[in-house]
Amino acid sequence: MVLVACDGATVELRAFRNIGRRAVVKAAYRGADMHRLLFIEDDDQIRLALRLALEDEGYIVEEADDGRSGLAAFDRDEPDLVIVDLRLPDIQGFDVCRTLRAKSIVPIMIVTAQTDTYDLVAGLEAGADDYVTKPVVPKELAARIRALLRRAQLHETSPTKATVFGDLELRREQGTAFKGGEEVPLTKTEFLLLCEFADHAGMVLSRDQLLERVWGYDYLGDSRLVDAHIRRLRVKIEDHPDEPKLIVTVRGIGYRLQS
Repeated sequence: MVLVACDGATVELRAFRNIGRRAVVKAAYRGADMHRLLFIEDDDQIRLALRLALEDEGYIVEEADDGRSGLAAFDRDEPDLVIVDLRLPDIQGFDVCRTLRAKSIVPIMIVTAQTDTYDLVAGLEAGADDYVTKPVVPKELAARIRALLRRAQLHETSPTKATVFGDLELRREQGTAFKGGEEVPLTKTEFLLLCEFADHAGMVLSRDQLLERVWGYDYLGDSRLVDAHIRRLRVKIEDHPDEPKLIVTVRGIGYRLQS
């Protein structure tokens, strides 16, 4: 299904409505392990179109049309993943991300304008794991959701071994990291990113390699996704994030974990 910005879209969306619902009922009847998504978006037509598309993919989709109701829905429904439009009528999507991240490591995907680099970087630094740009292509959104959920499962089934770098300890069996004996609150994506560096300590990893290995598929060389997560990770594990000693930049190539 495609998102059409015209009056005729209403007719098309209605034609798909029952199909999406039937897909959910069939999946539930088969006993499928269905994931629950929360979609926070103030545009009724976009919210409806993407909800129907995601239901056709087998997801249960809860909706909210502003930030405050979205946060309330999160506390009530405990979704497996949250999709947040950055431009909401009451509180900004950035603040929604920060609030969610302060109390949960749930995967967060932001929806932003295609040309707005500031919003994208700010959203990632507010705690989002990934993003899609408008106009949203439903198949792309579904693919990125699948990749995010796979990363969350990998986080929960990481190999049983601990890795130590100075005062930083990575406890994979627990999916946690400790610095100076105190737990570091990492998101699932940050944890997998740190694991990737730990598995290749002393080696230079390019941004494209990190995109493929951590995010799960080709992100068309969008280095902003990697750079924003590296900045967040440095804030949490470095003594002086502006002068990193653990994850260092190799100019023109990528990043390296100092072993």
